[in-house]
Amino acid sequence: MRRLLIPVFTLVCALVPGAAQAAPYTPQSDAEVLERLPFKASAAEGKALRQLRRALAEQPQNLERALALARRYFDLASAEGDPRYVGYAEAAIRPWTSAAEPPADVLILRALLRQYRHEFDAALSDLAQAAARDPANAEIWSWRSAILLVQADYAGARAACARLAPLASALLATSCNAIIDERSGKAGQAYAALSSALARRPDADPELKLWIETRLAETALQLGRDALAERHFKAGLALGVTDGYILGAYADYLLERKRAAEVVPLLRDWARSDILLLRLALAERAAGLPGAAAHVAMLKERFAASALRGDQLHQQEEARFHLYLLGDAPVALRLAAENYRLQREPRDARILMEAALAAQDYAAAQPALDWLRASGYQDPAYAKLAQQLQAGAR
Repeated sequence: MRRLLIPVFTLVCALVPGAAQAAPYTPQSDAEVLERLPFKASAAEGKALRQLRRALAEQPQNLERALALARRYFDLASAEGDPRYVGYAEAAIRPWTSAAEPPADVLILRALLRQYRHEFDAALSDLAQAAARDPANAEIWSWRSAILLVQADYAGARAACARLAPLASALLATSCNAIIDERSGKAGQAYAALSSALARRPDADPELKLWIETRLAETALQLGRDALAERHFKAGLALGVTDGYILGAYADYLLERKRAAEVVPLLRDWARSDILLLRLALAERAAGLPGAAAHVAMLKERFAASALRGDQLHQQEEARFHLYLLGDAPVALRLAAENYRLQREPRDARILMEAALAAQDYAAAQPALDWLRASGYQDPAYAKLAQQLQAGAR
């Protein structure tokens, strides 16, 4: 469940207009560089991947080995923010996904890969098929809830949590419902439930603890308790789990409090992730550091390459890039509006409101304002944006 909430993890066509419809580009020579890969696995991770690939090559029809390799690739894509690993995972299980009736485990993994690509309806369809065969599989209901949460379908997400509850630990079941409460105007209740549940399970899996610490930090921010939020961010980082989401969330916390100088060492080694490179460039620009120009150029190249591939990933970040690093509010607003049609998490609403305000196109923010009103979502920053938009529209 945790990794779905990394906008993750996501890029789109914007820097090259019409690129999605353009004819494929043919290199003029074998020496031409089309794109530089931003990620290089650690030595330990590289060794593990080689072993998994070798095992599958020895028995290419072994589903268990294919799933193990694909899962490792998916975990890397989620933790490191590199979508190329999603393609590798898809290739590993392709012999089974092409079958008329893929096995349930394959359907679940394909759903995870599809949600990473923002193919949410297709992912939900895969999970529904898997649930028909294996309704007692807790992972199905955890991911179903998470995807519906991204779509702001809180009733559907809560129904999935109800199916998860008898199949999972009390901590995971509490977490499932708490995040829905946090999105539905019950931030105080969500914080109390989640912090109490975590206190009862000091032996919980580090990745789950990390996800909970991050959620507690963000919920504390909604309650206006900045110092408490920072304690949770630091507790999560201290767990030593590789996770781009908490790094991005904490970087945003620091940037909003004019502490850009602290972001640079935090993200200096994360330029391979577009999401974190954006925060690094914002921090360097705010701190007046010379590295900002090179990182802005790097982001331009990556977004252009994504446009050539027709990716619809990281639109939220690309909108923020155009708004705060290029100063192009109309393009930022277009991207933010396109993004909001795909996913409707609070961060997606926020960039839509910010871009609409900057572009002075107040009506464009109406979908986000409607969500804010209907959900009851609590956050002083969002309330301030709503007030500014409403004042501008008068």
